[in-house]
Amino acid sequence: MRFTKMHGLGNDYLYIYGEVPSNVKELSIKLSDRHFGAGSDGLIYISKSNIADFKMRIFNADGSEAKMCGNGIRCVGKYVYDKGYTDKTSLTIETLSGIRTLNLQLVAGKVKSVSVDMGKAVADSPTEITVEGKAVTLTPVSVGNPHAVIFVDDIDKAPLTTLGPKIEKHQFFPDGVNVEFVQVLSPNKLRMRVWERGSGVTMACGTGACASAMAAIAAKHCRYNEDISVQLDGGTLKINIAPDNSVQMTGPAEFVYEGETIE
Repeated sequence: MRFTKMHGLGNDYLYIYGEVPSNVKELSIKLSDRHFGAGSDGLIYISKSNIADFKMRIFNADGSEAKMCGNGIRCVGKYVYDKGYTDKTSLTIETLSGIRTLNLQLVAGKVKSVSVDMGKAVADSPTEITVEGKAVTLTPVSVGNPHAVIFVDDIDKAPLTTLGPKIEKHQFFPDGVNVEFVQVLSPNKLRMRVWERGSGVTMACGTGACASAMAAIAAKHCRYNEDISVQLDGGTLKINIAPDNSVQMTGPAEFVYEGETIE
């Protein structure tokens, strides 16, 4: 099986063009391992779609399937264009969260960055949950997948690896949740770190950046119709949210290498 390793701000996946095999869970766990496998946050399969230009399916490093990945879908756009599967610079991609539209920005005939119509974000009211006897205030946000956004004063002191996994599997979120810790740097600038459902700490999370921007607008830290820079461990994404809560995300997509599995 041939694969292409790609990343969006360090959020890396192995990309395969073809149908999803029956042993995909085992395959994702094996190949994602950073010591005994190729090393990635999971696998993304790209195939033909009956309702869009292409279809993507995302499998986390633990074998679970994700509905949507903002960094991953940008890389799908680069993959299908740069490899000649399409000559369109505006594409539709079928995901488990619905159809998403991509607009590809080219440099010297190759995709350098991608803007994604992420659909609408929905932020609930801030909620307090109890984690091992301590109260934690968070904002639940849906961007086609579930997020819990926690605002902090100092991102470097955020309990990413201790509180993150406990909230991910908290009973308040029966299907699990992505956990974002966010520091507001200015009215249009956020610093975010993420504990991703099924993958743990990752360098970046596109949907998490969208969720953080939505939560920041709901909390009046940021404003609608203004570009919000979300600084992640792997780099910066630009998020713009309209008053109807529809989200546009823009960021890079990069090839790393290509390989094939050996049994």
